[in-house]
Amino acid sequence: MLHAWDIPPTEGVALQKELAGRVRQEPLAGEVCTVAGVDCAFADGGKEIVAAAVLCDAKALAVTATACTRRPCTFPYVPGLLSFREAPAVIEAVEKLPARPDLLMCDGQGRAHPRRLGLASHVGLWLDVPTIGVAKSRLCGVHRDPGARRGCRTQLTLDGEVIGSVLRTRTAVRPLFVSVGHRVTLADAVRWVLRCGRGFRLPEPTRQADRLVGRRKKERTLASRRG
Repeated sequence: MLHAWDIPPTEGVALQKELAGRVRQEPLAGEVCTVAGVDCAFADGGKEIVAAAVLCDAKALAVTATACTRRPCTFPYVPGLLSFREAPAVIEAVEKLPARPDLLMCDGQGRAHPRRLGLASHVGLWLDVPTIGVAKSRLCGVHRDPGARRGCRTQLTLDGEVIGSVLRTRTAVRPLFVSVGHRVTLADAVRWVLRCGRGFRLPEPTRQADRLVGRRKKERTLASRRG
């Protein structure tokens, strides 16, 4: 365990700054045979969090295993500290998979965060697996718009530092914000996000996780209404 999760938000800020220094940006080591995607959603009026993990074959991108979990949401909503709300459920879902993935993609930020520790970095440090942040929107930083064709990209910078890549994953469709989570380089992250594309905006592992968590949230909502 890196730390306890039941801490006050003021301690969360200090902890993020400390953990950010442990994030490693380094080339992927060894062959990547499996890629997992994770996503989460809130249910029951925000009182509960549902997380899904989907394991894919890295070559065919076929889904080989899935896992879901739901937990009470105990950490308050504080901008910049969302990983303290989401990470425990995401980690639990990944740990339910039959095998640890060689590479993990999170629907969220990695180093593209004001304190350089978004969800992907937090989860990557906790699990000690190579992790990529794949976010649908920008949290911080400035950038130019990338070209309209798939594969075009520009740098996302904050205070003069490159913290991510604004990547067009589908021609003429809004770009994604890709950043290092842990134990990868930004070049690795961009390459694998593009490699895992199947004609959609999202890479296949996180797209499948998004679909799965949506179904589980709907099932949970229906069950709650039935009482």
